[in-house]
Amino acid sequence: MHRKVSAKFVFIICFIVAALFSNVIQAADYLLGPDDVVKITTYNQPDLSVEAQITKNGTITFPLLGEVRIGGLEKSAAEALIAEQLRAGNYIKQPQVNLLVTQYRSRRVSVLGHVNKPGIYTIDRVSYVTDLVSQASGVAADGADVATLIKKSGDGKVQKQNIDLIKLFNARDNSENYEVADGDIIYVGRAPIFYIYGEVQKPGGYRLERGMNVMQALSIGGGLTPRGTERGLRINRTADDGNLRVLDVDTNTELKENDVIHVKQRLF
Repeated sequence: MHRKVSAKFVFIICFIVAALFSNVIQAADYLLGPDDVVKITTYNQPDLSVEAQITKNGTITFPLLGEVRIGGLEKSAAEALIAEQLRAGNYIKQPQVNLLVTQYRSRRVSVLGHVNKPGIYTIDRVSYVTDLVSQASGVAADGADVATLIKKSGDGKVQKQNIDLIKLFNARDNSENYEVADGDIIYVGRAPIFYIYGEVQKPGGYRLERGMNVMQALSIGGGLTPRGTERGLRINRTADDGNLRVLDVDTNTELKENDVIHVKQRLF
């Protein structure tokens, strides 16, 4: 029972750890992209203010200037570009341009599977796996402790990287805290389970923790009934070749995913 509570605790603290990661990461300037909505103002020039959505071509329409391509630029570079065009056109001698991104829409990452709030999330800075799992309100109670980061390269090839969430949120090892990019998918599958039947107090299916053995499984199942015995314990296990095998085991035997433990009735 202690191991079960411990695993849940790991997922609960993921929000705190993710916040710590966010504080220490130095985010680079955001590059403006298609579908982002920006509000641009020019000091002392109310007629030269506009709120616009960047087109797929990376342009907006600005008063006096017409189309201005700001896609792919940092905020400061876009401000400088508009100011320079206003100056070059002799519209304003010393324009002071300010750009504010009111809606980030150009970079989207999907967080799917067994998280508390699956969905598509926008990113407005350099972001990592921990940031996105946190935005999705963490791993659900039935979620696995391994996530898959799915990336699609420019040539259309798909790369998959499995991430050990317990190791990741341990805060001592950031090696698997990969940076995410537009179009990436983070998928958290269902946690592995085992089954226990026969002479136990609470037969059924339970979450399989790492390194769990038969003795711990019996404890999670509420222990033996008055008629149960630890002698003759058996596990039905699906082998790598897909065939079902019946194994004679003892209480120290380590469990595998989808194992079915059968507890016999004692003879006397």
